[in-house]
Amino acid sequence: QVQLVESGGGLVQPGGSLRLSCAASRSIFSISAMGWYRQAPGKQRELVATVTSGDTTNYANSVKGRFTISRDNAKNTVYLQMNSLKSEDTAVYYCNAKSIVPTPQYNYWGQGTQVTVSS
Repeated sequence: QVQLVESGGGLVQPGGSLRLSCAASRSIFSISAMGWYRQAPGKQRELVATVTSGDTTNYANSVKGRFTISRDNAKNTVYLQMNSLKSEDTAVYYCNAKSIVPTPQYNYWGQGTQVTVSS
């Protein structure tokens, strides 16, 4: 079992910034695609950003130009830098690690961290 632990969430005013971190309990990043997802109350979980082991990134259109995902394999950590935050960004943010190799197959989720953007 691999545990993903998010940190860095909190309350921020519109236009502010936060950096989320996700640390894995053991080294799996070299064979994992990492991602951040979010879920607002009453809504479905949605993709925010992903980064492959080769550092290829992908972003939801709603966060392009504002959020940056990055990874540090040596530290088993993935980050989400969130700038120019809007009220629409308010959600629980979840870290995800998905296997990119046939064996082993896995799909791990963190417990989530609350991000609230409000004045």
